[in-house]
Amino acid sequence: MNDYVFVGKIINTFGIIGELKVLSDFEFKERVFKKDFNIYIGEDKIKEEVNTYRHHQEYELITLMGYNNINDVLKYKGNDIYIKRSDLNLEDNEYLLNDLIDLDVYDEDKYIGKVIDYTKTKEYYLLKVHLDKDYYIPCISHFIKKIDLENKRIDTNKGSDLIL
Repeated sequence: MNDYVFVGKIINTFGIIGELKVLSDFEFKERVFKKDFNIYIGEDKIKEEVNTYRHHQEYELITLMGYNNINDVLKYKGNDIYIKRSDLNLEDNEYLLNDLIDLDVYDEDKYIGKVIDYTKTKEYYLLKVHLDKDYYIPCISHFIKKIDLENKRIDTNKGSDLIL
C-alpha cells in the first residue's frame, strides 16, 4: 500500500489571511484537518502543518503553521494534498475507501463484480462495481456484510434490497 494518501485538492485561497480552500471527500477529514497535523502538498510532497480548520459550504478551509498572508500561500493553489497513511492510526477494523478498489464483490458466494471506484453522496459513500455493467452499492452495514482486505473480498448482505 502506498505510504501517501490523497486527501484533497487546493482549489484556491480564501480571504487575505492565507486560508486555503480545499475540495475533499476524504472519509477521515476530522483526523486530518486539525491543528498540528502534518500534510504534504504537491508532487514534491512539501511537508506543512495545519494551523486552523473550518468547514465552509462544500469546502474545507485551512491555514498552515507559519503562514498568515495570502501572498505566502498562493504557491500552493492548484496542488493536491496528501497525508502519510501511518499518521491516520487506523484501527484493525478501519480502512480507506481507496483500499477497496479492485476488491471482488460477492453475494452469498456468487461473484457480482469488482470495485472500480467510489463516490460520495450527502449521506454515505457508494462503491462503483463492474461486471457486465456498472452499478453502485452503498457502503453501509445494511448492504455490506464483510470487508476482507487480506483476501481482497467484499461480501454483501443477501436480502438487503441490493438491485443488480
